[in-house]
Amino acid sequence: MSSFAEAAARLAGQAGVAFGWAPDAFWRATPAELMALAQALRGDEAAPPDRGTIAAMMEAFPDG
Repeated sequence: MSSFAEAAARLAGQAGVAFGWAPDAFWRATPAELMALAQALRGDEAAPPDRGTIAAMMEAFPDG
């Protein structure tokens, strides 16, 4: 069995290759964000966000 550090390093490397993430982007990402990108790569279908979700995201993360 591998240690947490070994597994995290392997996953960070995979995220770098698959998503172009630098290590700091990997460590700032939430598990949900990582899973969403992994599902998108696999081609899993996800329902698009509704207007309320988009509005909430725009308020929480303004472009400046």
